[in-house]
Amino acid sequence: MHIDDIGRHAPANPFAAALAESGITELLAELERELVGLAPVKARIRDIAALLLVDKLRAERGMVGGAPSLHMCFSGNPGTGKTTVALRMAAILHRLGYVRKGHLVAVTRDDLVGQYIGHTAPKTREVLKKAMGGVLFIDEAYYLYRPENERDYGQEAIEILLQIMENNRDDLVVILAGYKDRMDKFFESNPGMSSRIAHHIDFPDYGVDELAKIADLMLATMHYRFDEEAARVFVDYLGRRLAQPHFANARSVRNALDRARLRHASRLLQDPAACNDEAWLATIRAPDLLASRVFSVSDARAAAGEPPPC
Repeated sequence: MHIDDIGRHAPANPFAAALAESGITELLAELERELVGLAPVKARIRDIAALLLVDKLRAERGMVGGAPSLHMCFSGNPGTGKTTVALRMAAILHRLGYVRKGHLVAVTRDDLVGQYIGHTAPKTREVLKKAMGGVLFIDEAYYLYRPENERDYGQEAIEILLQIMENNRDDLVVILAGYKDRMDKFFESNPGMSSRIAHHIDFPDYGVDELAKIADLMLATMHYRFDEEAARVFVDYLGRRLAQPHFANARSVRNALDRARLRHASRLLQDPAACNDEAWLATIRAPDLLASRVFSVSDARAAAGEPPPC
């Protein structure tokens, strides 16, 4: 055999071949494009994907080590991308053959817990039936447990979930989500649930720069844009809004943009003659943001570069 033929006839790297065949690289790249920031979350998802791919290769070669536990907990404040990551996780699990369908069923307590005796079990089992072959995402999962109410039926739902999570873990992955401190208390009160969760992933809050990038991505999706002054004002808005209570990260950014679009439309309606090209229809300007209650009258003038009133 000629020396040049050695590499040509050598067996391909099995890991590289399996990685290319799985399409995981494309899914992870898509996650990177969709989500701003969240570096530790993305790194953990990559680690889990790598573990599952290696586990699959080992199983194909008879290296039996037991199927990995895949139930997870996503903890963090609202608007930090937990549902989006859960969707991508479902796709990854499907590509690697760990779930049959790869769909996501997102629920809350109201979808699982009944209001009277005999109501909870059928509700919970119906949800589980829909989720089989995919991922069940339970948001604000700590509301399932209400020890202060003796007549609450959440514990019944938890017991059914525990049974299915153990007996059907080869056909269902459960992701519990919610505020970190409340999820910690939930697990302390429910050690059976805690023992079944293999992966705990914390979702950090976004900073101002990351939120501004998220806003740009949202605007592009809606075919809007900020002009230069509006972009500067929105960064100012974010800094002020972050200092206020009940800020929900990307969710609050979307709400702010929706209100800016309303003001933009109202402004055009008041002066339709000025709307003489497509740029007017697509451009959010500073006044559309400065009308927010986040800015006081004097603050709005200053942000717009206007002199204070005499």
